[in-house]
Amino acid sequence: MEILWFLIAMAMLAAVFGPYIRRRRGGIRLALPGSSDAADPENYGFARQEHLDIRVPGPDQDLMDALDNVQRTGQWQAASQLLAGTPKDGEQRWQRVQAFGGAAALELVEQPGVGARWLKAWRLEAEKDPGGAQVHAELLVQQAWRHSGGVGSADHRIILEEAREACRKAALLSPGDPVPYITELAVARALGYSEAEFDALWAKVIDRAPEHMGAHLAALHYWCEKWHGSREKADAFSHAAAARAPQGSLLAALPLFAVYEHLPEVNLVQGFYQSAVVTRAVEGALYAVHTARPDDPMLAHVRHLLLMFLVGMERWAEAMEQVRHVDGYVGALPWSFAGDPAGQYALYRALAVAGYEANGGSPATLPN
Repeated sequence: MEILWFLIAMAMLAAVFGPYIRRRRGGIRLALPGSSDAADPENYGFARQEHLDIRVPGPDQDLMDALDNVQRTGQWQAASQLLAGTPKDGEQRWQRVQAFGGAAALELVEQPGVGARWLKAWRLEAEKDPGGAQVHAELLVQQAWRHSGGVGSADHRIILEEAREACRKAALLSPGDPVPYITELAVARALGYSEAEFDALWAKVIDRAPEHMGAHLAALHYWCEKWHGSREKADAFSHAAAARAPQGSLLAALPLFAVYEHLPEVNLVQGFYQSAVVTRAVEGALYAVHTARPDDPMLAHVRHLLLMFLVGMERWAEAMEQVRHVDGYVGALPWSFAGDPAGQYALYRALAVAGYEANGGSPATLPN
């Protein structure tokens, strides 16, 4: 219990150490210097914090090569070729579109007015390229959420309206591709689509990719946003999807994401992580992980979220198993909501290592 009580004590000291402690969904982020490196990751062969990749949830060398190429050369062709060769109905295409859109958004933050020239050239030189249209729509969504003057501002809404139009243009360029509609799910959440509007959009998604995990996560965000403070709609949606999930589908993990969406800012209830709701959701996610294809592109997303919950539950060996699989990449919930994703992940990793070692574990006992 020592580590859990340590987290609780730090939360209670938040009023004194406000500049150093940030409260976020899913737990407590400590910003004290060096706190996330309390356990040396090199003892286990883990990546050092400064080497963690915040762009993606797990390895995708083809994507990394294409990203490096477009950013180094300013030419868009490598990105276009990669997306053209990525199946429309799979999770990987959605993830790659998100990664290209996120990279462009980050460039524009770092170099206002001059960043992401490769995307601008892509749209000008190949206006009817479906991949370029999808990446542009994703860029607009990410700009709206991150850099448009705050939720509810005039700029925020203007960019979201532009993103909605970009999604619909992208859909026309690639019939049968669910990605533009999945991207629009984020717009639906932000603009507050009515249930009828959302249902019409959701029907287009599931007609094209009925078992798409990324689409279900985006839809879950909509239900959590629309019914803020009430878990009924979100829970019903997540449990229905899990119940009809075929063998090997990661949709069985969706209830854990619903629990995460409704976590309080700081949880000071000692038994929360041992509650029946959390236990059932975690067991469902572990079942999904154990039965999923090893190459499922969404597997890392589930493992990252499991890591946070398993640390809270003091299930150290299982938490270390998730670290072993995902270490090196932190572009996923719950870390991506933090101001310092790598620092947030590194803290939970250090807690997992400390708990593992306190219960007799060591680098020699961690399976390869």
